[in-house]
Amino acid sequence: MTTIAETSAAATSLLRFATAGSVDDGKSTLVGRLLHDSKSVLTDQLEAVARVSRGRGQETPDLALLTDGLRAEREQGITIDVAYRYFATPKRRFILADTPGHVQYTRNMVTGASTAELAVVLVDARNGVVEQTRRHAAVAALLRVPHVVLAVNKMDLVDYAEPVFAAIAAEFTAYAASLGVPEITAIPISALAGDNVVTPSANMDWYGGPTVLEHLETVSVSTDPSEDPGRFPVQYVIRPQSAEHPDYRGYAGQIASGVLRVGEAVTVLPSGRTSTVSGIDALGEAVEAAWAPQSVTVKLTDDVDVSRGDLIVPTSQAPATTQDIEATVCHVHDRPLKTGDRVLLKHTSRTVKAIVKDIPSRLTLDDLSQHPAPGELVANDIGRVVVRTAEPIALDAYADSRRTGSFLLIDPADGATLTAGMAGAAFADSPAEVAAEPVRGEDEGWDF
Repeated sequence: MTTIAETSAAATSLLRFATAGSVDDGKSTLVGRLLHDSKSVLTDQLEAVARVSRGRGQETPDLALLTDGLRAEREQGITIDVAYRYFATPKRRFILADTPGHVQYTRNMVTGASTAELAVVLVDARNGVVEQTRRHAAVAALLRVPHVVLAVNKMDLVDYAEPVFAAIAAEFTAYAASLGVPEITAIPISALAGDNVVTPSANMDWYGGPTVLEHLETVSVSTDPSEDPGRFPVQYVIRPQSAEHPDYRGYAGQIASGVLRVGEAVTVLPSGRTSTVSGIDALGEAVEAAWAPQSVTVKLTDDVDVSRGDLIVPTSQAPATTQDIEATVCHVHDRPLKTGDRVLLKHTSRTVKAIVKDIPSRLTLDDLSQHPAPGELVANDIGRVVVRTAEPIALDAYADSRRTGSFLLIDPADGATLTAGMAGAAFADSPAEVAAEPVRGEDEGWDF
């Protein structure tokens, strides 16, 4: 009998991964090489790259241009924005995010790696582990990326020397392991020449491990949804009110984690009302069970009040609700985040008013030290915040669920995304206890 885990793995053979590294370490060239050598580049794309490369006086196509799509990126030869690309091999489908290497674009790396199951961190073999390498390893650890690949690039420029690779791999592995990265794989490559990217290198016969593509195709990313708590954020309430379905009421959305089953006792949060799953519709057909990340319609036996933003969970796995949230955040907007700011907090499909009560510390990623009471966070800062919401939120710890343990802080005036948050502590002691009394806003509707 086929299990839920086997069915889920077979249906979602997709790997999301991100690349990161210092400027000029060859991230875009590596991605271009992956696309080119796996025959995932259309002829007209390759011709366009070759034409631009010839205009620059280059004899061979610059494969980095396959991902550096912005005009400023092509002119400067750097990556600025996150470039997303889709490609596939007979073994697996991939969505990759090529992220910038500059310090001022740390927020872009956070964006690209936030949904990644694997991060490829590039290191120039001539320079070894540098400050930006440690910064990207720390971000990957903060975001709980389960698999990290250290790609030691430009091995052709150090005569493919094994001792150079071994020293870099040992230093990085020790640092990443100290951050709690669960799995680290080191691969020596030359993205420009194609060594160990898609095909094994004849220049490094001392290396017996997989190529980058082989590792991407075989790394285990499937998990058993039954092991995770069931979480179903309601996106839409379906009430057709037709003659054919006069009493139909269903709740549509995408299962964020775990499994929902017909006949299971469930709780609707934040109200706490209880009911039982009477039916599940998936792709127009009734099913007995559904699991993440399927999009389904759930029906309940009782006519309880359920609306967009509510969370339906198995009663035995219901999380606690809270209005006081302590989290690690990355500030992504040029406008600073300050203590006392009134914001909107978006968690799954639910958006509520909130106030920033405190910013206890800012994290220095270079050495993981804490700068206490910074007063504000500016673009690319990672720090701790304490937020109070106007309504209860059913928030999991980010370490337990990346999907239901994360949230966004939004400017209520213009809808701009200010900050990405991860509930719970990361690289820091818990901030001092904050008084539980409400924080008052000056405007009507912000008193809670």
